[in-house]
This record gives sequence, structure tokens and C-alpha cells, in this order.
Amino acid sequence: MQARQTASPGTRAMDVQRLIDDHPLSAWQWVVFALCFFVVLLDGFDTAAIGYIAPSLIKDWGVTKPMLGPVLSAALFGLAAGALCAGPVADRLGRKRVLTAAVLVFGLASLASSFATDLSQLSTLRFITGLGLGAAMPNAVTLMSEYCPSARRSTLTNLMFCGFPLGAAFGGFLAAWMIPQWGWQSVLQLGGAVPLLLTVALLALLPESVRFMVTRHQPVERIRAALARIAGPRVNDVDRFTLSETRVVTNERGGLAQVLARPYRLGTLMLWLAYFMGLVIFYALINWMPLLFKEAGIEPKTATLIAALFPLGGVGAVAFGWLMDRIEPNRLLAIGFALTAVAVWSIGQLVGQVGGLVVGVFVAGALMNTAQSSLPALAASFYPTNGRATGVAWMLGIGRFGGIAGSFLVAQLSAMHAGIATVFAVVAIPGLIAAAALWIKRDADRFTDRSEARGVPAH
Repeated sequence: MQARQTASPGTRAMDVQRLIDDHPLSAWQWVVFALCFFVVLLDGFDTAAIGYIAPSLIKDWGVTKPMLGPVLSAALFGLAAGALCAGPVADRLGRKRVLTAAVLVFGLASLASSFATDLSQLSTLRFITGLGLGAAMPNAVTLMSEYCPSARRSTLTNLMFCGFPLGAAFGGFLAAWMIPQWGWQSVLQLGGAVPLLLTVALLALLPESVRFMVTRHQPVERIRAALARIAGPRVNDVDRFTLSETRVVTNERGGLAQVLARPYRLGTLMLWLAYFMGLVIFYALINWMPLLFKEAGIEPKTATLIAALFPLGGVGAVAFGWLMDRIEPNRLLAIGFALTAVAVWSIGQLVGQVGGLVVGVFVAGALMNTAQSSLPALAASFYPTNGRATGVAWMLGIGRFGGIAGSFLVAQLSAMHAGIATVFAVVAIPGLIAAAALWIKRDADRFTDRSEARGVPAH
């Protein structure tokens, strides 16, 4: 296969990624960033909302903590199903279509959840919410990464992904303020109304991925119009667009066939394992920390505010993104997860010392969320364009089962009457497993690099 197809006489060809790399970030690219950031922010808010309202559900509905297990995990099953389905669909139909539909679905379902009257209704609506959330996240990551310059892709993608922990953290702060005044329903109503407004903005402003348009041989006029918003009149006389790939393309059909092809298989499995283990930690703590701290004698509002510090630490992903663009990223994230294991274990040793607990929770959250939030950028850079949405989505989808496992893990430990120090020691173990998986993935990367770029013409 030739590196680049030659343009016929009288035509001018242009590589779209080279154009993006050579041109300063435009206002239009920052619009794409802002829209994707708000999608991820709302994803984090809605995903974490159920954990923050759990104490109120126990009080208002007279249910026990173990009975909340299905409610806490329902959205996670939906998240997994939504991600697994949305990736292959987006690699065929486009990132914008799937992303916009997903935001609409989780907005409507979250709004409807506020009117649930029992655990069965709430579980069903949370599952539907999860379907939308699961489809939205990977497409926001993929679309953003495909409008980034190569040298700044991890930095900008991680910066965008910071919206997730920020949304989860702000959910905690808002819940602590809103629930005493308007009840737990107000949190879900806010989490439903804002996505509906964002859907309108996505329809009006969000462009389709230009890399996707080239690989799907869409009209050159449409590609030119998108790139003109980045490079201006420089593209007006271009008759043919090509796309350079820095990753081996083994299957023209793309999708799952590309993601599980021999050169990618080991790396794919290690990404799945790392993300799975990271979400075991995240959901075990985000869903249960308020209740665990309350049982340890901390006042409920204080327990909620301390727990909200855990996802807030994810803003450190910006620094990791900058480092990932400059040094070997698998090793960096492996070290991050190893330190996460130590920090999570330390939380169990600090209960009873509110000051120390505040610091411990924030540090653990900074380490864990920084490493976890960097994995989508790592996945986006691992796959070629024709399998990128599927690769990112399946990592997120498979990983969601880790969130389900984390929720049930703490429920089971509570049923066994495990002490709080034991709970945090057990939850720390997945961090070591994730670190080992990323260390192994380092060897897989050398099979997916290609020295020559492949040109894909647009028609």
C-alpha cells in the first residue's frame, strides 16, 4: 500500500492532519473544545449524582444501604451498553450524530428520574440515563482528539476530560446545598435540564470530525468548509484531501475488526483491564464514601463535602496530558496508578482525623482521577481513525463493568461488616493491577507504529 496517493495533474491535494498541525488553534477549534468539555462535565455530574443523593433516598424511602446496590449500578450497566454500541455506530455514521443523540437521551432520562416513586422506577430510568452517558463520552473524546494538533493532542484531550471529575465534584457541592432546600429530586432535574439546552447548541455549532469525513469519502466541499474555519481561504483551491495515519491500518472495515486485529489485541486488552480497575476504585469510593464517612461518625453534610474532594482532584490530568505529549505515556500512567493504590489505602488510616482525611481524599483523588482521565487520550492515540471511536468506546464500555464491580464490592464488604480501613485496603488493590496492565501495554505499542503515512482521498 502506498504512503500517499498522488493527485492528478491540475489538482491540489492537502493532508488534513498536517494542516491542523501547522495552523495555530483557531477560535473554531476552541468552540469544539468547549462543547465537548460541557458534554463531559454533564456526564460526570449525572454519573455521580446518584451517589450524592443516596443518603436522602435511604431517609425518604426507608430503604437499607444494600438495597441501593441495583440503583447505584443501573446507570453503569447502561453506560457499558451505550459505549459498546455507540463506538462502532460512530465509526460508520459519524461522531456528531451519535454524540448529539446521546446528550438528548441522558438529559430526558435524568429529568424523568426526578419523578421516580420507588427503587424499581429509579433503576430503570438510571439505566436509560446510562445509555446516553455511555454513548456521549467516547464520541466527545474522539471528536475532540481528531481536531487537535498531533503535538498537543494528549494535553487538550486531557484538559477536556477534566470536565468529568469537575462535574462529579460540583455535583457533590451542589447536592450539599440543593438537597436541604429542594430535596434530592432537584439534583436530577438540574442534571436533566442543562443537557437539553446543550443539545440545541450541539445541533447548531458542533462540526463533524474532518478526519472521519475524509475516511468516509464525503464530498470535498464539506471537508473544505470545515477546514476553512481553521485555516481560512488557504483551503479554497484544494481539490483533494488526504489523511496521514501514524498507526497501522490492518482492516479497511474498521470498527471492532480493527481494534482487535493482531497488532492491537494485547494493547486493547491491557487498556480494557486498566480502565476496568480504575473504575472499580472510582465508583467504589464516589458511591460509598459519603455513607462510609457518615458511619464513621462524621456529620452527613461534612461527609458529602469531603467525598466531593475525591473527583475534584482530576484537574491534575492537564499536567499528565502535557507530560504524555513529551515522554512515554504508558510508563507515566502506570506510575500514577501505583501511587493511587498507596493513597487510597491511606484514606482508611486517616478516618477520625478530619483534617488529615480532607488532605488524604484530595491527594488520592488527584492521583487516581489524573491517571484514569488520561486513559481516553492514551486510547485515542493508540488507534487509527477508522477504529478510534470503537477503540475509545469499547475501553470505556468494558471499563464500566469495573464500576459495577466497585459498587457491589463495597456493598459486599459492608455486608461482611468489614472495618473502614479494610474497605479502603481492598479498594486499593485494583490500582496495582492497572499499573501492571499499562506496563505490559508498553510492549504492544511498538507493533502499531508505522514509519510511513497512508493517504486516504476524499471524493
